[in-house]
Amino acid sequence: MKYDNYENLLNMSIKEIKENYSMAFDFFLNYNLSNVDDSITFNNLIESLDEEFYITFGIEKEELYIKLVEFLKEFGQDEKSLNIESITINGGYNKLKEKEAISLKIKAGEIISIVGPTGSGKSRLLEDIECLAQRDTPTNRQILINESIPSDETRFVMDGKLVAQLSQNMNFVMDLTVEEFLQMHSKSRFCKNQDDIVKKCFYCANKLAGEKFELTTKITQLSGGQSRALMISDTAYMSSSPIVLIDEIENAGIDRKEALRLLSKKEKIILISTHDPILALNANKRIVIKNGGISKVISTTDEEIESIKYIESLDNILLDIRHKVRKGEVLNRKEIESIVQEEVNDFVGTL
Repeated sequence: MKYDNYENLLNMSIKEIKENYSMAFDFFLNYNLSNVDDSITFNNLIESLDEEFYITFGIEKEELYIKLVEFLKEFGQDEKSLNIESITINGGYNKLKEKEAISLKIKAGEIISIVGPTGSGKSRLLEDIECLAQRDTPTNRQILINESIPSDETRFVMDGKLVAQLSQNMNFVMDLTVEEFLQMHSKSRFCKNQDDIVKKCFYCANKLAGEKFELTTKITQLSGGQSRALMISDTAYMSSSPIVLIDEIENAGIDRKEALRLLSKKEKIILISTHDPILALNANKRIVIKNGGISKVISTTDEEIESIKYIESLDNILLDIRHKVRKGEVLNRKEIESIVQEEVNDFVGTL
């Protein structure tokens, strides 16, 4: 079913309309028609409504169909316009005005990590992608969508539908509970089965967060890690944005590998700025930033992939130490040395 084809609406059942256009639920709700028989066609519905209905809403009988079409056009998410198969980063210049001799094509489903020292320009690259830069930013980079220059409408009118960004600092200002916040997002994005989506997001966020929280918790009371976990689950389950930009997820105190797995299974293009070797090596490629520019692009090697398990083992040791310190336990140096040596021996034994 094409979202820009409204010719058959009159002959479709109410149920079919709701199934094909999730935002139609709100249309029927607005006209107090949420409880009508879903099996009848929209044309039959128009004919069945009495004169009082049309007087109440100040419309003529034939206008109800027009109102539905206008509503779907205004609030519907055109799937074709969000069908992003690839983005291409055409190089600009670094801080030394040296040219970035690069044209990197990133396909849907790929994960790209962005690495480099603090202040090297990782966030600037994410910003260029977010605004679909066209040689009009300080770096002079150009971003292509499906190998074509995006239209002004795509860049400036699509209202953030193309790109979802998770920044380092997530600060909420609304006085809402977690449940109210998720419900608001599910409604504004016309999600189907909104109650189920809210439950999934909440469960997922708690799974990612280091410290659990409740549906009744105020979002302004969430810690940085909890806020990031909530927004990651929100992006994974509710956002239709095909491009996801993440800035230093490892600083959030959440299960970063699980977060990456959750987002990647949605066939989105994911770019993640990171200092974490585990996240960097779990990506298909990594962009190395130096002096504000793209220095090189490295494809993750088979040897690096094989080394991830060992690096994760060392990371788990550090994670266990963090948990012990948080709980107020006293660390034993010999015990730690023994655990590290055991991990080293196990890894060497696999070579």
